[in-house]
Amino acid sequence: MSPTHRAARIEDRVHGLLEERLVARGWAPHLTPYVGYGGAGWVRVLARVLLAPPHTPREARPERRGWRRFTSVSADGIEVTVRVGGATHVVTSSRDGYVDARLPCDLEPGWASAALSVGDAPPVAARLRIVGEGTTFGMVSDVDDTVIVTMLPKPLLAFRNAFLVRESARKPVPGMAELYAGILDADPDAAVVYLSTGAWNTAGALGDFLARHGYPPGPLLLTDWGPTTEGWFRSGQAHKRAQLERLFADLPQVRWLLVGDDGQHDPTIYAEAAEAHPDRVHAIAIRQLSVGEQLAHHGLPTGPDPLTDSAAEGGTPAVWAPDGDGLRAALDDRGLLRPG
Repeated sequence: MSPTHRAARIEDRVHGLLEERLVARGWAPHLTPYVGYGGAGWVRVLARVLLAPPHTPREARPERRGWRRFTSVSADGIEVTVRVGGATHVVTSSRDGYVDARLPCDLEPGWASAALSVGDAPPVAARLRIVGEGTTFGMVSDVDDTVIVTMLPKPLLAFRNAFLVRESARKPVPGMAELYAGILDADPDAAVVYLSTGAWNTAGALGDFLARHGYPPGPLLLTDWGPTTEGWFRSGQAHKRAQLERLFADLPQVRWLLVGDDGQHDPTIYAEAAEAHPDRVHAIAIRQLSVGEQLAHHGLPTGPDPLTDSAAEGGTPAVWAPDGDGLRAALDDRGLLRPG
């Protein structure tokens, strides 16, 4: 096992001192549940344990400006009781307070929930999308600049969007909600998963945004910002590749429509997935950024990713369009809105 990177050791020491001081002031572990998923005989439960001041209410808080979401303090090594499907399990929060547990459980396909609790605190509900063995089609969607206008690499605008702007003030990408509704109209049982390099701190606000603008519900597979045990910064590309591989392994009967944009390596990542697992990728749909967005991302306009072209030549269909209406028309023209 390789030694823990110095950045992570520094972060852990600072975090330990801060956690000790807050606990002495009466702060206690507080659970933040995320939407998980499952299949025949198992569920993947996702949550995070954070420290909260005394008397923190369990109900949802009013929407706050983004920067406050990044000042939370995680609680590591906390035992979390998970009650799901008539069974009780005890798991432990990992570094940075995360719970990501695959547990044995038999639930009917559709939406279900698990009850999570810490100590004698009242339980909180974590929603679960149970994908039945009869579900053979699904969609993986990127978030930034695919469903929500972000222009993430532009430093000042990215800072404004992530730390200052309320989610209700952010704008959806035109036509994408209608595209996703059309996909579910064609196959109401389709699995929907959102895969992003965004931070887990924003999961609640992103979920509210998706619901407000008519996007179908589904698990959000996000990441964390800051040092890791291997380096100073986390790799968003590695996160997306790992989560795609896990989805392929967790739900082997599902073929996926992969939806993203051409601003942050989605064409390359999706093409690699299609080349490695041609039987698991139904098609690739890429939203083309405008010239202004391309300039913000790259400093110059960019063309189609050659890896996506090679994936298409290998048998995986790929379509490109500047918005959801264009992607829906392109998919429909090629008969790709339906899983057949």
